[in-house]
Amino acid sequence: MRTPVATALALTIGLTGCAANSTEGPVTEQLRVEVLETLPHDAGAFTQGLELDGGTLYEGTGLVGKSALRVGPLGQPPVTEIPLPSPLFGEGITVTGDSVWQLTWQNQTAIEYDKATLTERRRVSYEGEGWGICQQDSGRLVTSDGSAELTFRDPATFAETGSVGVQRDKLNELECVGDSVYANVWQTDEILRIGPDGAITGHIDASGLLSAPEAGGADVLNGIAAVPGTDEFLLTGKLWPKMFRVKFVPTAP
Repeated sequence: MRTPVATALALTIGLTGCAANSTEGPVTEQLRVEVLETLPHDAGAFTQGLELDGGTLYEGTGLVGKSALRVGPLGQPPVTEIPLPSPLFGEGITVTGDSVWQLTWQNQTAIEYDKATLTERRRVSYEGEGWGICQQDSGRLVTSDGSAELTFRDPATFAETGSVGVQRDKLNELECVGDSVYANVWQTDEILRIGPDGAITGHIDASGLLSAPEAGGADVLNGIAAVPGTDEFLLTGKLWPKMFRVKFVPTAP
């Protein structure tokens, strides 16, 4: 679907202007997925972004003519669906304050919605492709473009404030938890936990969630949302018939 953008690994971090060649963290945990609950998911949803805010699930979907922002209670069909007009191809989403941001793939446009009404507030231009987005506790936004680079952005203006390199490309859908960024790796069943300096601090094996018949009709893993107030996450993928509430636990030696 997409071609990763080649980038250098020595990149500016935050507002400091310092360069970094990030590596594996000093202790890189090997983790696996422990399924706690299986939930229904629309098998027609080309999932590009996922976020849980309170008990409300926000999901961004892709494909031209089928892209949308979907909102509703967890485990139930969406109550509201905001379609994106062609030629927009929806990508990652995040909730920040009283807003919801949604990226587009190659349209170089981010859309800001009012969280309460889901009406569109504005559209902001940015350079390059849009893949994943999340917000750190510090308030800054983090975005991916399918490369080995994470870009930091101001949540009010969407302007770039810095970037960091990661020693793994195809960084896709993102979820911020504390200072860490969890990133789906496109076309794999792997999720990376990435520290603020770009070091990989955890490898998460998310394989085997779907049965063979289910996987035959589905696309790739692409959807990760932290469950607020817990150490749990929601996982799903493009055209997946199920969503999973999970924990990330150490891999048995």
